[in-house]
Amino acid sequence: MIPTNPIEAFKQECTERIASYPQKTDLVEAAQAFNIASNREKYSYNFSWMGRPIIQYPQDMIAMQELIWRIQPDLIIETGIAHGGSLIYYASLLELIGKGEVVGIDIDIRAHNRHEIETHPMFKRITLFQGSAIDEALVDEVGKLTEGKQTVMVCLDSNHTHEHVLRELELYSPFVTPGSYLIAFDTIVEDMPEKMYDRPWDKGNNPKTAVWEFLKQTDDFEIDHTIDNKLLISVAPEGYLKRVK
Repeated sequence: MIPTNPIEAFKQECTERIASYPQKTDLVEAAQAFNIASNREKYSYNFSWMGRPIIQYPQDMIAMQELIWRIQPDLIIETGIAHGGSLIYYASLLELIGKGEVVGIDIDIRAHNRHEIETHPMFKRITLFQGSAIDEALVDEVGKLTEGKQTVMVCLDSNHTHEHVLRELELYSPFVTPGSYLIAFDTIVEDMPEKMYDRPWDKGNNPKTAVWEFLKQTDDFEIDHTIDNKLLISVAPEGYLKRVK
C-alpha cells in the first residue's frame, strides 16, 4: 500500500528500489567492474573535504553522512588517520549537528599531517592519539572518553590484515552503543583480484575475512545489507555493522 503522505511515499519508493538492486544483474556487474578498475587506479585518492585528502569513495562518505545525521553520535572513534580528511569530515558534520567529538588513532601521525589537522577549524572537535590501535593501554585511554556518552560510533581504517582488524573489532566493539554502527573499511580487498595490493593484506587476509570471523563470535552485531544494496560502489561491502543489542 502506497502511503498518502508524499514524504513517506518517497521513502517507501527508495526502500523498494534499493531492495531490488541485488536482482539487477546488469547494475551489480557494472558496479563490480567499476570497483575493481577504480581500486586499481587509486580513484579514492582523488577527493578531499574542507582542504584535506579524504581517501574514501564519495559513496561511502554519503552513507556515513546519512548514518551520522540519523544517529547523531556523541563520539566517533576512527583508527587510521592518514591525511586526516575523514576526521575533518566527521567533525564538520558534528559541528552542523551542534554536538559531538571525534577521536583519531594512528600508529604514525606524520608531522605535516598533524600540523594541517591541528590548525584546521574543525580541530576543536578532534582528539588525536598516536600509537597502535590494538595497544590495550591506548584502547583504555580511548575508553575513558566514551564514559557518559549516549551514542558512540566506531570506524576501523588502519592496518587491513585479518589479524589486526579482528583484534580491533574485539577491542572497539564494546564501545559501540546499541543502534549505532561499527564500520570496517576496505572490506573490498576480499572482492579484488589476488595480489592487487603491494601490501600485507590480500584476498583471504583482509577486513572482510575479519568481519566474518568476528560475527561468528557475537550476535550483538549484524551486517546492514541495505547500505550495501544502496551503494553498490563502496570500499566497505559487508563492513557496515549495526549493533542490534
